[in-house]
Amino acid sequence: MACENVTTVQMTDPTARRRAMSADSRLSEWIAPDGWRHRRFDWPHPAPRGRVLVQGGRADVIEKYLETIAHLHDRGWSVTAFDWRGQGGSGRLSADPHVGHVESFSTWVADLAAFWRAWTAESAGPTALLAHSMGGHLALLALAERAIDPDAVVLVAPMVGVRSPVGSWLGGRVAAAMARFGGPGRAAWKVRPDKASAGHRQQLLTHSVERYEDEAFWYGRDPSLLLGPPSWAWVREAFASGARLQADPRVANVTIPILMLVADADGLVDPAAALRLAARLPNVELVRFGSESAHEILREDDSVRLRAYGLIDRFLEKHMQP
Repeated sequence: MACENVTTVQMTDPTARRRAMSADSRLSEWIAPDGWRHRRFDWPHPAPRGRVLVQGGRADVIEKYLETIAHLHDRGWSVTAFDWRGQGGSGRLSADPHVGHVESFSTWVADLAAFWRAWTAESAGPTALLAHSMGGHLALLALAERAIDPDAVVLVAPMVGVRSPVGSWLGGRVAAAMARFGGPGRAAWKVRPDKASAGHRQQLLTHSVERYEDEAFWYGRDPSLLLGPPSWAWVREAFASGARLQADPRVANVTIPILMLVADADGLVDPAAALRLAARLPNVELVRFGSESAHEILREDDSVRLRAYGLIDRFLEKHMQP
């Protein structure tokens, strides 16, 4: 499908870069090998220097990254993205459309690998993957498995480990028990619709209130895109997959250049886990952000966001040569 269902504009207004798709971009469908339909976005550049695949995190939708996508397009890159299976416009894996469910992260790694093969076959030239949070976790798994072969990778607040008040070891065991005895597809927590809860969530994600409010704008236009809390199966898998990734000896053989941006004050993912993994990567450029940044580095206040953009621009310039 083209962009008939969303607003399209020429990208001149700064707010429009976050709340509208460019007139020369398009939405379509990508169908996985097993027949699952995924919502896909493409914004080709008329004279591309290369292509970048931008992938979000848990419960994210393509629209949340339009500002970042516009920045990359301004720099001469053709940009693609797709909604992960089970969220956004790619359908749900749970009978409850508000629960983010998956039995195994391997499902998403297989989707990424299949999409990568099809996408890279569409055109020649250098390619990069930019992945946020859970997307960064999936990217690392795919790299360790050699399921994708980008020229460069940008990992933004990668979810190597998840925050837990009881620690990762006990948190993982609690999640596994809840999935076993309480039902794996059951929501891991309830969302309260009060202002205090919304304010707490905003503080976890970004200091930029206006960018946080972009979510409500898009979900107001299309409520079907909204996803709520994860299932206990997702939580169980997040802990287990993170532990496996930390112990995977193949990580040390990932020689593809990686830029890793870590928010030390991240309240959603465990930055220490990302730092430990980064120490095992042979070709990584690690940049840390302090209390000025919450989890969504690319959707933060301008001082943080523009610093991140500058780092990404220089990294791609260096490693994305024709």
